[in-house]
Amino acid sequence: MTLPPHFKTAWNCKCPKCNVGDLYANRYSITLRPACAACGLDLSKSDSADGPAVFLIFLLGFLIVPAAVIVDFKYTWPFWAHALVWPLLMLFITALLLRPLKAYVIGLQYRHRATDWE
Repeated sequence: MTLPPHFKTAWNCKCPKCNVGDLYANRYSITLRPACAACGLDLSKSDSADGPAVFLIFLLGFLIVPAAVIVDFKYTWPFWAHALVWPLLMLFITALLLRPLKAYVIGLQYRHRATDWE
């Protein structure tokens, strides 16, 4: 199964126009560059707002809460284990997915609201 090109672009955090230039200032930042180094696309006009964070909150709630309930009923972990495992798992997933989700929202804005980028 191959992913659509805009998913690969978002996962790699590349420019939505040229798919070459980096979208973020550095590898560990969620701060956008002012412009794409490869094609010159003005990235200052993009605004993903809270969309990626809200989507991630819903995703984590949908995945983590049922998993915690199932683990609690099946294995009866002590409270301290739940308090240790689930927040760390949520932080890991957030750190892994926030940048690509933000890049995906920016890519969607570029493709579907092209007049905002002119």
